[in-house]
Formats: sequence, structure tokens, C-alpha cells
Amino acid sequence: MTHVEDELTSQPACWTRAASQAADHAEALPAPGERVAIVGCGTSYFMAQAAAALREGAGQGETDAFAASEFPYGRAYDRVVALTRSGTTTEILELLGRLKGRTRTTAITADPDTPVRTAAGRLAVLDFADERSVVQTRFATTALTLLRAHFGLHCDTAVTDARTALTEPLPEGLVDCAQFTFLGRGWTVGLAHEAGLKMREASQSWAEAYPAMEYRHGPISVTTSGTATWMLGQAPDGLAEQVRSTGGLWIEGRLDPLAELVRAQRLAVAVAAARGLDPDRPRHLTRSVILAH
Repeated sequence: MTHVEDELTSQPACWTRAASQAADHAEALPAPGERVAIVGCGTSYFMAQAAAALREGAGQGETDAFAASEFPYGRAYDRVVALTRSGTTTEILELLGRLKGRTRTTAITADPDTPVRTAAGRLAVLDFADERSVVQTRFATTALTLLRAHFGLHCDTAVTDARTALTEPLPEGLVDCAQFTFLGRGWTVGLAHEAGLKMREASQSWAEAYPAMEYRHGPISVTTSGTATWMLGQAPDGLAEQVRSTGGLWIEGRLDPLAELVRAQRLAVAVAAARGLDPDRPRHLTRSVILAH
């Protein structure tokens, strides 16, 4: 078993533990009414997108998400939350350094014994969800679960559905597809982007992601026999039928959307195996991006 396989199968237990610890981290996490930005890089940026949509949708306050390198320093925020598995990513550390002394900051990390300890004002440590793999799976979803629980939006169904996602066979013919498109709505748009990223990282697949209602505005033109379109969350009316009419494979999101992401992670590993690739050693990637200056 690869590291990424081992790590993705542990997600139900990690989510349960993170949800149970949410109250312990409450003071470090956004309070209702605060104006908040959530930042990250790569996978963490897509988790930031999902978390921001969840918080604002729950009426807890204006919440934006940014790639750390694109943070708008001219805007005022009550708190900036940085997601960083390694605690060493250059863009995150530079952002936290620039905000020090002017904006409250929190880092959610897997490794507190790194430069993020002094860069961030507060830490929420999820060391039990750390990973050996370059490709992120459980840390990202566990960090999102922590925030989801903090916002009062976590439910046990997510954990139960994640177990289902790990045991049910993948849909027939899916691994053989040549191109994959993931769709989301609201908070699941970030999950769709992350599913696409997993396919690109682990299996070198042609994979895209869009807000579901945008799919008809051009991207559906590449859908045909041998392609798959996977909906995370509830699909817009008529979209499934429209995709099937192209000859493409439609995958309905039946589980909690975060559990659907677990299914997509499994797909990435399965496609990598079918292509003779090692998902623990993705091409051109390292566990953390540390830039020399």
C-alpha cells in the first residue's frame, strides 16, 4: 500500500477526532461576526475556498478565500486563517510575516515545530493528520472538518459516508476514462477544484473543475464518449441528462460532498495504478514549496 492510500483510508477517524477537538481550538478560530480571510496554497487554497463559502453561507460573517500569493493587503480583516500542512511554505510564511502586529492570524498546521510557530499569532495543530505523501488527502479534509465543526456544520453523516466512499467499488468504466471534470456548487466548488488537482497530481490526468452552472457555458464542449463528469453535491436540474446525451459518463454525488472527495481521491490512486504510476512520487512536485531568495 502506498503512503497516500494508507493516509486517505484513515480519514473517517481523523474527521471524528478533529470534530471532537473543535471546541479546544475555538479561541484561535474565527468568531461569529468577524471579517475573515482564509488562505492557502494548492490543496489548502481549495479547502480555504470551501471553508469560506461554508462560513459566510452560515451567516457567521464576511469570509474571503485567497491563494496566499494573491492576498490583497489593502483590505482590512479581523482575522486571517492560514492552512499549511508543512508549516514551511514560503508564500504562507511571507504573508503571516507581513500581517504580524496588524492583523490577528491563525495557522492550522500538522507540524508546529516549524517556522509557522513564530509566524502565526495562534496555532491549531492537527498533528495526527500529518502525512508522509507529497499528495495531500487527510490533512486537507481534516482541517476542513475542524472548521466545519467550528461553524456548527459538521455531522456524523459525513464520517459514515466517508466509510462508504472507502468501501464501495468505483463506478464501472470510470478508471478507463481519458478526461475528468468535477463540478460543485457553493462550498463544493472548492472540493471540485481539489478533486481535479488530485487527478492531475497523482495520475497525470487531464482533469478540470467548474461551478456546475458554468459547465454549460463552454466546458461541456469537450464532453464525449470516454470522458467523465462528476458532481459533488446536488446537481442543477437537467444537467445529468445533458451530459449523458453527449455520450459522457455522469457520476452523481450521492454522499456528503466531503466524502465524495474521498471517492475522487481513490479514483486518482486507481488511475495512477492503471497507468503504472507511483502516486507517492508525483512528477515535478515536493511536499512543501520553499523558495530561495
